[in-house]
Amino acid sequence: MSELAGRTALVTGGGSGIGRAVVQRLRDEGMDVLNVDIAAPADAPGSTFQADLTTRAGNRDAVQAALERFGRLDVVVANAGFQHVSPVREFDEDRWETMISLLLTSPFLLAKYAWDALAEHGDGRFIAIASAHGLVASPFKSAYVSAKHGVLGLVKTLALEGAQAGVLATAVCPAYVRTPLVESQISAQAKAHGLSEDRVLEEVILAPQPIKRLIEPSEVAGVVAFLAGPGGRAFSGVPVTMDLGWTAR
Repeated sequence: MSELAGRTALVTGGGSGIGRAVVQRLRDEGMDVLNVDIAAPADAPGSTFQADLTTRAGNRDAVQAALERFGRLDVVVANAGFQHVSPVREFDEDRWETMISLLLTSPFLLAKYAWDALAEHGDGRFIAIASAHGLVASPFKSAYVSAKHGVLGLVKTLALEGAQAGVLATAVCPAYVRTPLVESQISAQAKAHGLSEDRVLEEVILAPQPIKRLIEPSEVAGVVAFLAGPGGRAFSGVPVTMDLGWTAR
């Protein structure tokens, strides 16, 4: 039996991509998982709950729903997010505010509202899905890069405050992951540049990475499961980087 069996988790953005893989992996490990999304598909794994995580009420309701369904909350995985690409001078201000709300303020609110539950049994875990963009920048992604850098600062602060409370906080920082969002970018870039999708992947999207491949969602989910389990007890306040050499430059 898995050492995660009997524990509970809340995962945001679990309808597709990384979040879906995380929900499935934690369930496979025997955990009860609440899958929180703005509109989770009918086939989404886990117990589902719809919430607008750009609002205080949505984050509060998501934590409360997990506690009502499971009676406890051991792990929070803050994963929900989206991308928007635009030069700073043209970046839509409303889009900026929405992205910061979802990518940075939501993790803060989830930690705030779940804190007592995570601390209750002395072995709570807060895991943010950040990005290699939490460590480095790319042009035209000001909101995403700013939010992901902020998430790393949040995780460091949570780790210090959680040290005596029994709450560990980490940020998983992957390079490009094979998600529907990234795959759609490959197709669009191929048409725009008049290149094959393989060439776009290597020469445009994966240009910063020495290892030219996409990370699979299941790989990220495996790291999350490790951090949520006994093997993750020495990790807190740090980025767990899986970037295929991107930040080695």
